[in-house]
Amino acid sequence: MSTATGTPATNAAAPVATTGSQRGQGDLLEFVDWQGLECLNQNHSLSIVNAIKQGYREDDGLYLESDADEQLLIYVPFTQVIKLHSVGIKGPTEEGPKTVKLYANKEHMGFSNVNDFPPSDTVVLSPDNLEGKPVVLKYVKFQNVRSLTIFIEDNQGGADVTQIQKLVLYGSTVETTNMKELKKINEDQ
Repeated sequence: MSTATGTPATNAAAPVATTGSQRGQGDLLEFVDWQGLECLNQNHSLSIVNAIKQGYREDDGLYLESDADEQLLIYVPFTQVIKLHSVGIKGPTEEGPKTVKLYANKEHMGFSNVNDFPPSDTVVLSPDNLEGKPVVLKYVKFQNVRSLTIFIEDNQGGADVTQIQKLVLYGSTVETTNMKELKKINEDQ
């Protein structure tokens, strides 16, 4: 959606993404629970691993591509609680994502029920945002995140498939107590 001047149009429900970063915010890749990572409607030969895993996401020849249509539903669980600050998405001008809805701590979502829940944040990416620079989120909505669901609703050019070359999540960990590391106190002592 754009105005007559070619600039991205904005609306209250889905603000145009702005970029920026904050000190102390790092790549959360090491906290991704790889066993639980899922992507619905992905072309299995061009999967989510290509866009998110270190080494793969730096190779422009590897990317995530949707299969049946332009939509993607990505589920990213974390090994510990995190605070999500921003996302970086790199993709091609026509097939790159446009409307991105993010849901904190919503598990087992599918295309049939994704619109039943209000997103924690929605960003509308412009072609300039698809260069991989961090897009700042509503930080207050992502303070105690155990998992993140990312719904790619459409792409820049209305193409049949969506492509993501790189997906980076920026934030920090929440200091928590690992209950497994606690030792039972013996009453005899």
